Amino acid sequence: MNISFFLLPKAEVAYLDLDSTMRQALEKMEFHKYTAVPIIDRHGKYIGTLTEGDLLWRIKDTDSFSLEVAEQIQLKDIKRRVKNKPVRIDSEMKGLLTLAISQNFIPVVDDQGTFIGIIRRREIIEYYANSIDKGNAM
Repeated sequence: MNISFFLLPKAEVAYLDLDSTMRQALEKMEFHKYTAVPIIDRHGKYIGTLTEGDLLWRIKDTDSFSLEVAEQIQLKDIKRRVKNKPVRIDSEMKGLLTLAISQNFIPVVDDQGTFIGIIRRREIIEYYANSIDKGNAM
């Protein structure tokens, strides 16, 4: 089955611009209660995923950290320790299960690498659970 059926479109996803600050990231993640968010560049291309862990490591490595200091740190200057792989919109569901083991969500891009949304782990698990219930495992 094509993944487009499960896509949560970009308009409904909290994401960050690469030019955002650490403070903006902290506030957006707190507001949405997310542990990770996609990062896109000014052209809409998927760059990577920022996690709470990335932010915590940067805080640890910053002397006298404060929210004022966080306003000066851009996301492009924060090391991302996990590489969340995106998939293309024409991918099939069977390719997402392995990614869902280590990612809360799978970023989805078009054929030019432009970020168009995500597929949450929850939808992937539900899809496979329903397949098993119907006797169609995989």
